[in-house]
Amino acid sequence: MEDLLQIGVITRTHGVSGEVKVFPMTDDVRRFKKLKKALLDTGKGYTELECEGAKFFKQFVILKFKDHDSIESVQGYCQKGLFVTRADAVKCNKDEYFIADLIGMTVEDPELGLEGTITNVIETGANDVYEIELSDKRQVLIPAIRECILDVDVKEKKMIIHILPGLLD
Repeated sequence: MEDLLQIGVITRTHGVSGEVKVFPMTDDVRRFKKLKKALLDTGKGYTELECEGAKFFKQFVILKFKDHDSIESVQGYCQKGLFVTRADAVKCNKDEYFIADLIGMTVEDPELGLEGTITNVIETGANDVYEIELSDKRQVLIPAIRECILDVDVKEKKMIIHILPGLLD
């Protein structure tokens, strides 16, 4: 499991008082209201930033960091990723998982005798779709619904699935 989870990317500065515009990478942007600290990926390591406030503008989050009161103090943050530690991350509800925990997970359909690995998670709005590369190199898309996802063990990085008729055609 990864220790850092990406929550967004700083796209540009916002105004002249040290605020930044963030493209969120979370399913609930209201989580930014409770954000106390974040880690900025500088490309050479991580810098901890203390969050002072968050507001929302269209699909973006406007963040203000403590001790950053001018546009010049945040200009170098553009196009950089924002992360939180797993300990500081919002807790998942039952049957919710971090995408970082799903990528690379082994999947198995015991009924069909198929195995594979999750290579991507596609967020569609209605439900996520797991892109799976089977051991024979075929690709299959499985909707993240109860009929298809029978069991998930994040610690063991293993998922038991049921491939519905027609998904392999």
